[in-house]
Amino acid sequence: MFGHKNKLEVDLGDLQTEKEKLSSFLQSTLKATITQVQNKIAVDSENLSAQELQRVVTKFVYRRNLNVTHYVSLHGSTVKINEFQNAKKTEKRNKNPTPPKFTYGF
Repeated sequence: MFGHKNKLEVDLGDLQTEKEKLSSFLQSTLKATITQVQNKIAVDSENLSAQELQRVVTKFVYRRNLNVTHYVSLHGSTVKINEFQNAKKTEKRNKNPTPPKFTYGF
């Protein structure tokens, strides 16, 4: 009879700089009430499940090209953005490599 709102949270972890962008992305994508609470984003919706919220947050991570260093996990009603523990940093290639020195027996 009465709509029961699900209280879901998104824990940003170390991505605090992306809080505003994620909030606006969730607001434009979902039909839900989005509020920012300290280092988390609270989502209140009647018909949104935690799995659907995880899918939308994963889409945000991929669109911002953060999937190289971060992944999204679900813990109960909390969607958390985690950083890979052993994230290898890309090695810079030398722009001017030294040419190989071959000796020819002509």
